[in-house]
Amino acid sequence: MWSRYDAAVVRAELAVLRDHGLTMTRSFFYWPDFMPTPTTVDDVLCERFADFLQAHRETGMTTVPTFIVGHMSGENWDPAWRAGRNLYSDVWFVGRQAWYIKTLTARFARDPAIAGWLISNEMPLYGGEASRAEVGAWAELMVNAVRAGGGRQPVSIGDGAWGIETTGHDNGYSVVELGAFVDFSGPHVYRMESDAVRQHLKAAFICELAAVGGRPVVMEEFGLSSDFVSPGSAGHYYRQLLHNTLLAGATGWIAWNNTDYDTLLGQRPYSHHPFEMHFGVTTSTGEAKPPLRELAAFAQTLTDIDVLRCERRDTRAALVVPSHLAADYPFTNDVERAVIVKNTEQAYIAAREADLAVGVVREAEDGGLPSGYDLYLLPSVKQLTGPSWAQVPELARAGATVYASYCAGESGNQRGPWWIYTEEIFGVQRELVYGLNDPIVDDVVEITFSADLGSLRAGDALRLMAAGNAEARAYLPVVATDGVVVATDQHGHPAIVVKSHGQGRTVLCTYPLEYLAAAQGRVNPEDTYRLYDALAVLAGVERPVRVADPKVFVDSLVHDDGREFVFFVSQHSEPVTVTPSVTSGSLETLAGAPLHRVAIDPYGVAVLRRV
Repeated sequence: MWSRYDAAVVRAELAVLRDHGLTMTRSFFYWPDFMPTPTTVDDVLCERFADFLQAHRETGMTTVPTFIVGHMSGENWDPAWRAGRNLYSDVWFVGRQAWYIKTLTARFARDPAIAGWLISNEMPLYGGEASRAEVGAWAELMVNAVRAGGGRQPVSIGDGAWGIETTGHDNGYSVVELGAFVDFSGPHVYRMESDAVRQHLKAAFICELAAVGGRPVVMEEFGLSSDFVSPGSAGHYYRQLLHNTLLAGATGWIAWNNTDYDTLLGQRPYSHHPFEMHFGVTTSTGEAKPPLRELAAFAQTLTDIDVLRCERRDTRAALVVPSHLAADYPFTNDVERAVIVKNTEQAYIAAREADLAVGVVREAEDGGLPSGYDLYLLPSVKQLTGPSWAQVPELARAGATVYASYCAGESGNQRGPWWIYTEEIFGVQRELVYGLNDPIVDDVVEITFSADLGSLRAGDALRLMAAGNAEARAYLPVVATDGVVVATDQHGHPAIVVKSHGQGRTVLCTYPLEYLAAAQGRVNPEDTYRLYDALAVLAGVERPVRVADPKVFVDSLVHDDGREFVFFVSQHSEPVTVTPSVTSGSLETLAGAPLHRVAIDPYGVAVLRRV
């Protein structure tokens, strides 16, 4: 782009984006061009970037420049003088990167068109993986280089948030540890799924996992190639991702990317990754594609609700992420950490299907769960720290409902529940045989209630498809002591056991409901949401607006003037009309017209106001 810069094309493309309600771009200093030698930056290209900034000012837009761009769209490019040096540990080479960043920052930091800075573009794909210590030291030096150059705008790494806290694999880029010196977390989400609901909530769940230390989360990169999807489905995906991540706490969105690249068919990487040409929100001739129309509609919604003065509604339900996901304890492995991600994600989906807003909270590394919630969900949990298990009855005695479901884990490494005080916490004795698990032999697990539990009544049944590998497709055989069996499986084994603790209670599920669903495609919605609905009722968790249909999610944002904006997000492929249940107040359109039934387009979103 910079060696063949066309100022008129840039302005025409920015005008299309501005006319569709977009306010900013992300831009890229292509490293081999901008730093042709170890001691110089290219002045001609810098002048072209200055004109690029001028074009943003003319259109009332801003940009977030990215410095170390050695990877993009399926290929890596080095400065000619790199000579195989390590990007993280070669002292001289690290110094050259810092000098480059400081020099460019000093040149442009005072320009009002600069909204923020990103150090790299998906550095794990370019620099490779390294230890947390190496990555942290490198990243801190690069951020300090921005500050040394006079950059006072927000800065982040641009790594994609692909580290241990969101994937279970430690690539060195820990969102927790990098959070010590960045201003926001920036997920890049392109994962493909086998379940439509999971696909639509994938980015939202990653936003929840990436929100650490109170820092904002920006959906820094997302999108799709129109070669992978129909035009209508492309629009559906954008609509779902934008609204679901808004409700998950995201505060900014940078779609990949501006335009298609059909004229670059013979140029690498497009010659060998041709689908990469068609991630644009416009065609190569500037016509809006469905994703751009969805961005425009979303931008209008943000304006209509005055989003900068809105916050997520407080929740009294906590979805607990075990510290084994982030802490990288000795003698735990990627398989078990990946299972934590899958199980927690499936629980997040079930909670959304039950219109149960949850706070995704992390167990402390030295043990301990945050207090103050009425409902705690420990979904298909194998590992918690000892102090956290000891805390569970204390939370219950203080009035909370604490739910845990069993999971043996997918690896053979100390297979089984790493649980302690099981009888004291749940009122059951485990009937396990050492070295063996108790496989689920039925294709369908049927759990029938013999007593009421929240919204579930005696005689109600949950039906769940069994799935998973031979290690984890197992249940926990127990005998109740002072716990009360409220549901059994089709063989008469205890399935749901409740034990009272002071003002609250614990609820044990002997089946890994969330794991069974997570191991399948095209499964959602499945019956776990009904149990979560019952738990919310049991715990007294308020849900001011909800619908009976699990394929319509309900959540809300609260304006600082007291207005509450209620979002209805449909997972139906056809139009649907729902009748919300409102515990207090009533619903009206944003224009103020009363509304009792809500009509929603296929995979659509409706936004109302509760008064």
